Amino acid sequence: MPWLQLKARIAPEQAETLEELLLAEGASAITLQDAHDDPVFEPERGTTPLWNETVLTGLYDDLEGIEAMLERVRQAWSLEVPDEPCPEIEFELLADRDWEREWMDGFTPLKMGQRLWIVPSWHEAPEPEAVNLLLDPGLAFGTGTHPTTALCLEWLDGLAVAGELEAKAILDVGCGSGILAIAALRLGANRAVGTDIDPQALQASRDNAERNAIAEARLTLCYPEQLAEGPFPVVVANILAGPLVELSPTIAGQVAPGGRLVLSGILAQQADEVLDAYAAQGLAMEPPVEREGWVRLEGRRPT
Repeated sequence: MPWLQLKARIAPEQAETLEELLLAEGASAITLQDAHDDPVFEPERGTTPLWNETVLTGLYDDLEGIEAMLERVRQAWSLEVPDEPCPEIEFELLADRDWEREWMDGFTPLKMGQRLWIVPSWHEAPEPEAVNLLLDPGLAFGTGTHPTTALCLEWLDGLAVAGELEAKAILDVGCGSGILAIAALRLGANRAVGTDIDPQALQASRDNAERNAIAEARLTLCYPEQLAEGPFPVVVANILAGPLVELSPTIAGQVAPGGRLVLSGILAQQADEVLDAYAAQGLAMEPPVEREGWVRLEGRRPT
């Protein structure tokens, strides 16, 4: 059966209104996407910021009466937002396909380093004897596909191969899906602490830890202000350059003497600013490792 897709470009403050109007007209699904590939920087806890221009898409299984439906939406909009014209809504027919299968086929196992794999739950592990981390795409970012996540995972794998992760504790600042903390635990760390300002991220981390049979006692998840331990022999922070610089005294302060630090979420042109911020905190920083315009920074606190 074909589907009817409606699409509109809209300001973020008006997205909720249009979403409610389309749902009232029987939309089977609504999606919100970035119109310009602009990053959303660290939000305040409990908020869900949108992009400067948002593409809102509605999906319908009823193909009849599209013009009448759009007229009802325009009239309802004029009542809800009398001072703004209704956004232009385009529509098209989509051929019937197995959408769930196509979505699932877009995520395949990824190898990180020498022995770590990220494996979606619907796939068989390519190397059953390797360290296989089960992780599905979800609300919180961090599935291993982004260069910054991959760079950090490869670093953790290299640390484990060198024997520098075994039986150590790790701090994951801005844990997101929990992928870095959980990978470290599967690679030999004895315990991990993950902090994040987003409650959805903490829940995603809990869910992924359970999926990977990580005992609750081995992974502590909390908001940053609730962190009650440290410093740590290994600290990872895959967030953004601005917060990394702003939080450099706090993050660097969690690196124990002789401890290792890895930072990512940094564009290549931002590397020097972040390097300088952490060098000023007494860490010996290594040159950047770059991939697809993003960099990983490594540092060590002298003993």
